[in-house]
Amino acid sequence: MNNQKAETLQGTEKEKFVQQVFEDIAENYDQMNSILSFRRHQAWRKFAMKKMQVGQGDSAIDVCCGTCDWTISLAKASKTGSVIGLDFSPKMLTVGMTKLQKEKLEDNVNLIEGNAMELPYPDNTFDFATIGFALRNVPDVTKVLQEMKRVVKPGGKVVSLELSKPTWKPFRSLYFFYFGRILPLLGKLFVNRYEQYKWLPTSLQSFPDYKELEQMMKEEVGFSRVEVYPLSGGITALHIGYK
Repeated sequence: MNNQKAETLQGTEKEKFVQQVFEDIAENYDQMNSILSFRRHQAWRKFAMKKMQVGQGDSAIDVCCGTCDWTISLAKASKTGSVIGLDFSPKMLTVGMTKLQKEKLEDNVNLIEGNAMELPYPDNTFDFATIGFALRNVPDVTKVLQEMKRVVKPGGKVVSLELSKPTWKPFRSLYFFYFGRILPLLGKLFVNRYEQYKWLPTSLQSFPDYKELEQMMKEEVGFSRVEVYPLSGGITALHIGYK
């Protein structure tokens, strides 16, 4: 399926398409993340963990956990708490389990194949619910945030770390040129995946910027408070919603 058609996908069709994209790139996902973000994704996640203040024994669900980088950070911070990694891509979870085993954390984390739109957990289960670089790919952003809010306890935090849109116009133009033109070529060069990496910038076009996402979290999802941190000139943004 070409990306012009992919841009128009909604609901179940989008979900199936995105799932196949991530199944295709699972084995190379971590390598390409480092290349395409100039290794900044590690610093962004470290900043997020600092702001979250996960304590020993805290419970967390990492939604759309992918290859489990954030899941691992949560497990290390929680130590004894229940940590769940949930994703709809079996191949991404397989890579994630390999990393958990390397870190000797396989007994601390449960990996679940599941749907972010229908989290298989009761209300008020977790202290934290996180989603990293995946919110722009879901069929319904509001629905996923509502589900994440539902499963956190009162006083808990829903945390999104996601690509955004730079606010300074000259940088914004350069950013979209890199993301739209250079990124897919790097995907082709390094891992022979052009169409899959063409989709990733496409997914950002219609995604709200960090100010719009903040308003959505307040008005449509109903968080009592939302903290927002634009990072690296607005390339990425951290949102923390309080239940």
